[in-house]
Amino acid sequence: MKPKILTTLQDYSLRQFGADALAGVTVALVALPLSIAIAIASGAEPAAGLITAVVAGFTISALGGSRVQIGGPTGAFIVVVYGVIHDHGYAGLLLATLMAGVILLVAGFMRAGRLIRHVPETVVEGFTIGIAVVIAISQVKDLAGMTGAALPADFVPKIEGLWAMRGSIDPAALATGVGTVAAILILRRFAPRIPWLVLVVAFASVIAAIALPSVVTVAGRYGALPHGLPPPHLPPIGLELAIDLLPSALTIAFLAGIESLLSAIVADRMFGGAHRSNAELIAQGAANIVSPLFGGLPATGAIARTATNVNAGGRTPVAGMAHALVVLLAMMLIAPLAGALALPALAGLLVVTAWTMSEPYRWKERLKLPRADLGLLLLTAAMTVLANLTLAIAVGTMLGLALRLSRGEIEAPRWHTPFRWGGRGKLDKE
Repeated sequence: MKPKILTTLQDYSLRQFGADALAGVTVALVALPLSIAIAIASGAEPAAGLITAVVAGFTISALGGSRVQIGGPTGAFIVVVYGVIHDHGYAGLLLATLMAGVILLVAGFMRAGRLIRHVPETVVEGFTIGIAVVIAISQVKDLAGMTGAALPADFVPKIEGLWAMRGSIDPAALATGVGTVAAILILRRFAPRIPWLVLVVAFASVIAAIALPSVVTVAGRYGALPHGLPPPHLPPIGLELAIDLLPSALTIAFLAGIESLLSAIVADRMFGGAHRSNAELIAQGAANIVSPLFGGLPATGAIARTATNVNAGGRTPVAGMAHALVVLLAMMLIAPLAGALALPALAGLLVVTAWTMSEPYRWKERLKLPRADLGLLLLTAAMTVLANLTLAIAVGTMLGLALRLSRGEIEAPRWHTPFRWGGRGKLDKE
C-alpha cells in the first residue's frame, strides 16, 4: 500500500523532472476544457470540475499506487452525479462523495483492490455503454443551443423534454457543436498524438466569439470562473440524508474503484509498469474525501488523461501533481479565457468522449460472445439507461457472478485494454 511516489523519487533526476513537467502541462491542456464540460453535464457549476482536477488530481498522484495515473472528474460519474444533484441538491452530492471516499479508504485498507477484478467484464462494458448513451443524449440541449427548463434526470422524460424544446434550436450553436464533434474525430484519426480536444474547442470558441454572437459561452451562462480554490468546509451532515445517499455513495465508490483500476491497467500495458491496487484505492478514497471539502465533484483515475500523460513522457507521479498545479495556475491567471469557451463546443467534446467510451469498434467482437454474456451486456446497458446505474451494477454483477460460477470459472478473467487512442485501432505503445 506504499504510494508510488516514494518509490520513484529514490532515483529521480532533473531530466525526468523536465519530462514529467512537460507531460503535466500537456495533460492540463486536455483537462481544462474537459473538467468544465463534465461539471456542466453533471448539473454542477463549471468551477467544480476545475476544483476537482486540482484537489483530487494532486491527491491521487501524491498518494496513488500508479506511476502515471491522472485523477480528476470523469464522464463515468455524470449519470449518478446529475441524479444526486437533481434529487438532493449540491450539498447532497458533497456528502455522497465524502461517504464514497470513506468507503474507498476502508476498501483499500482491507486490501480489496484485487476483488474489483471479479466484476464481470460484460457488466463493466454494459454500464459503460449505457453511461455513454446517457451522456450523449444529455448534451443535445447545449449542442443545439436549445433553451428551456433544466432537463429531468430520468432518460425517457429527458427525451420528452428535448422533443418539447426542439423549436428553440439555434443553427449557429448546432453548427458549432456538430463541427466540433466532426473535427475532433477526423483530426484525431490522422494525428492521434496531438491534443485535438483542446485545440478544436478553442478554435470553435474563437470562431463563435467573432462571428456567431448567439452562441452561449461558459461565462455567459454561469458567470465568471473563480481565480483560485475556495476555503475548505464540511458539507451539511445528517443521519437521514446519509442513509438516503448511501446507494449513491456506494455507486460512486464502485465506479471510482473500477475506473481507477482500468486506467492503471491501461497505463501499465503502455509502458511496462506495475501498479499497486490497494494504494490506488486509498488514494481514490482520500481524493474523494478532500474534493467535496472544497466543493469538488467525485474523482477517479481518468483513462484518457492517463494515456495522454504516458504518451507525453510522464513516468512518475510528479507529472500528475504538475498537471494539477498547472490547472490551478490557469484558474488564477486565465479564468476569463476558460469562461469564453463555447458551450456547444464543450458539449461536442463530451459527445466525442461518450463515443470513445462506448468503444464502437468492438461491436463485431461483442456480437460473437456467448448468448448469455451478450444478453448480460445488453441488459446492464439497458438498465443503466432506463432504470438507474446503481440497480444496473447490482443486478448485472450478481447475474454475471452466477453465470461464471455455473460454468465453473473461479479465477477472474483478465480484462481487455479499453479504448483505442491511436489511428491504427490500438493504444500507441511506441
